[in-house]
Amino acid sequence: MPALPSSVPAAVLDTTSTALLTTAETGEVTWYNRAAQRLGQLIGADIGSLPFGTATPDGPPVELRCLTADGAVRHLRVTCRRLPSLPRAAAEPDGRLVYELADVTEQRADRRRADDYAWRLSHIEQLARVGTWEWHLPTDQVVWSPTLKAMIGLDPETALDYPTYRTMVHPDDLGVIEATLEQAIREANSFTYTHRMYLANSRQMRVLECYGEVFTDESGRPLRMLGTAHDITEIRQVQDELAYLAEHDPLTGLPNRRALTARMSELTGGDAAPAALLLIDIDNFKDINDLRGHAIGDEVLRLLARLLPDHLPAEAVLGRLGGDEFAVLLPCCDADRALAVGAGLCDLVARTPLAVRGEPLRVTLSIGAAPLDAADDDALLLAHADLALYQAKGEGRNRARLFAPEQQRLAAQRVDLVSRVRRALDTGQLQLDAQPIIDLGDDRVRSYELLMRVRDDQHRQIGPGDFLPALESGDMIYELDRWVVETATRALASARAAGVELRLDVNISSRSLEDPSFGDWVVGTLAAVGVPATQLGLEITETTAIANLAAARRLASTLTSAGCRFSLDDFGAGYGSFVYLKHLPFTAVKIAGEFVRQADHGGSDPILIDAVVRAAHGLGMRTVAEHIDRPELVPVLRGLGVDRGQGYHLGRPEPLRELMARTIARGGVSATTTR
Repeated sequence: MPALPSSVPAAVLDTTSTALLTTAETGEVTWYNRAAQRLGQLIGADIGSLPFGTATPDGPPVELRCLTADGAVRHLRVTCRRLPSLPRAAAEPDGRLVYELADVTEQRADRRRADDYAWRLSHIEQLARVGTWEWHLPTDQVVWSPTLKAMIGLDPETALDYPTYRTMVHPDDLGVIEATLEQAIREANSFTYTHRMYLANSRQMRVLECYGEVFTDESGRPLRMLGTAHDITEIRQVQDELAYLAEHDPLTGLPNRRALTARMSELTGGDAAPAALLLIDIDNFKDINDLRGHAIGDEVLRLLARLLPDHLPAEAVLGRLGGDEFAVLLPCCDADRALAVGAGLCDLVARTPLAVRGEPLRVTLSIGAAPLDAADDDALLLAHADLALYQAKGEGRNRARLFAPEQQRLAAQRVDLVSRVRRALDTGQLQLDAQPIIDLGDDRVRSYELLMRVRDDQHRQIGPGDFLPALESGDMIYELDRWVVETATRALASARAAGVELRLDVNISSRSLEDPSFGDWVVGTLAAVGVPATQLGLEITETTAIANLAAARRLASTLTSAGCRFSLDDFGAGYGSFVYLKHLPFTAVKIAGEFVRQADHGGSDPILIDAVVRAAHGLGMRTVAEHIDRPELVPVLRGLGVDRGQGYHLGRPEPLRELMARTIARGGVSATTTR
């Protein structure tokens, strides 16, 4: 290796890591150190071909990219300086240069990694909507990350000091923030708080959730705080909405069952002052939904939710329990006052048409009132109000009724009856009795009406008049209707198999009448066992038919088209309008016993019976007189043209199984022997 001229500064003699070489004025390498030799070997070229010529004498360093012999990339920083001139005696030309080549590959990688980390941190903050800040406590300097600045509506390059930041915080939250930070510094501990903040140059507000920690020196003295701020505005909005929905009805905005129950618990706890509950139900609300659509029903609920509060005491709480049921809590209110408030609401709604989509719609309310002094918890208070509401509906609706202990006793009986019927149905103790329907012209049995009986181990037989009213509002009545039809069909099939022609009639409830599939199910049940439809008749009461004329017409059409008989029962017990006979295709009309029992005493009853007979016959319908319990009635009814009769004088009910056994043994139905 050539010797380095003595005039080269001592600073360039460090050959441990930096490659050094000198060149003559012509550019020829005149000297190099061991590091330069190693560098040449690494790159795979001789010293003279190293890329040093791009650096200018005494100019700034130049960074070069070189490939090593194995294809790797190295980065070199090259600087160039002039060597001092030698005395002329040395006979060395001027213009000599010394080059310093430093391998900065690792330094460059470290710098890139630092830049990459800052880039990743910035983007992670943006993705997570989390900004960071650092407070250097000794100098009271706060550094905010660009993401945090952008989060609060500032340009990332904008200078931000703490006083400015402080003006952007919601004033109600500022005290909590500063108290939390002071405590964290005092205790050298972690901290968290949530606060609202206005965006820069805007009144738009965001919600930030902040976490942080205090760092100390070895002596425990706080040096700096590091904190994060997470934008949870959308999360908080969802949380607020969920909290609202947990306590409010989404349709009307009123307190919901949960909120009302909690308030009731407060009123019923301890030595509470007198209070009361009103339970409000919209009369015939199902008809509104069915005939006008659920959107109209929802509008009715919203309109009532706006109408009722204006006519309640200031301290009252109106809420919606669900469906068409509202409730009003009346603090500091006795029973009489509660009933008066309920009656006032009934009157208000009855005389105030609701403007639904530009058209007036009138609705009425039924209300049950219950005083707090009769109930020691919220569940019992609701139960009492519900019993009073049940009475209000039973008495004709559009009225308010006050809870009385007698209602609870009747409710207990009703529940007991329902339980007995359910148990009897499940255990086979529910049975059918058959009562003959007699032709008043030839005294022969034309058919039998089936009547349900519960004969269980409580030793008291109960009939349909005892338990059917208790079942009318539940689903069991629908189940009973199908059980009766199936039992009658099996009996008819058994008789037919024995060569006996038998005709049976069964009563069905309004629940089955409203089921559009019921008629087809009856016809299909008969067909499945090969029983002609003419052997089965169905009966519905006048009040049931009137309540749902469209359903009655649909069912009557389905049954009579198949050949079944279809009778209007208890005609005259309700409205007794001949209009319904005109529009419903019945095969028979059963005259209510109210007109029959005293028909032999003259007066208006024979006149009314005669009118019914003439109308029915004119429409091609038979007539059946019910409740014939005395022999004197038979000739009178026959003289009035009544076709058939039914009652204890003509034949008492007997168990269907006994009738079946006797009929099959005889080989047919015989004339009645009771007269």
